Amino acid sequence: MMSTSFWSADGRPISSEEFLNKLLGTLPDLFKSEDELRTLWSNPMTRKTLLIKLDEAGFGKDELNTVQKLIDAEKSDLYDVLEYVFNSNIKPMTREARVAAAQATIFALLNERQKEFIDFVLSKYVETGVEELDQEKLPTLLELKYHSVNDAADALGGVESIKKTFIDFQKHLYKQRVA
Repeated sequence: MMSTSFWSADGRPISSEEFLNKLLGTLPDLFKSEDELRTLWSNPMTRKTLLIKLDEAGFGKDELNTVQKLIDAEKSDLYDVLEYVFNSNIKPMTREARVAAAQATIFALLNERQKEFIDFVLSKYVETGVEELDQEKLPTLLELKYHSVNDAADALGGVESIKKTFIDFQKHLYKQRVA
């Protein structure tokens, strides 16, 4: 049996419903629409800024992961959690379904070596979550796949090409919705 406690900014315990209402009240200060959320989330730099702002508002990674559990969306992206809290008519989709919906569009833009790398990144994303798509994680992913950043640069056409590919594919990952 697990018990989850939520706390207000002034340190008093609050219910999960109060916590979700507080999050819902905070979200319009950070983005005005689902389209704006999608735009912010689909770029690793603006996503990081949004996550920092959420943390500063009292909704850090631990709190968002708890919300993920509350709405039974542990296999979903935090994007889907925020989208659901913002508009409860939209059910969270799993990371696996998100990848399946976007994979053809993503791969259409890539050469074979890039496809192989992005497929590797997407498998880590499905397994672990959105943290795998952070730019700071890119060197680790390259080393896991190619054993060194230099070997990756040789295989994928240079560091700048890798960065561009890593950022660009994410726009397509969050573009599609599965009904």
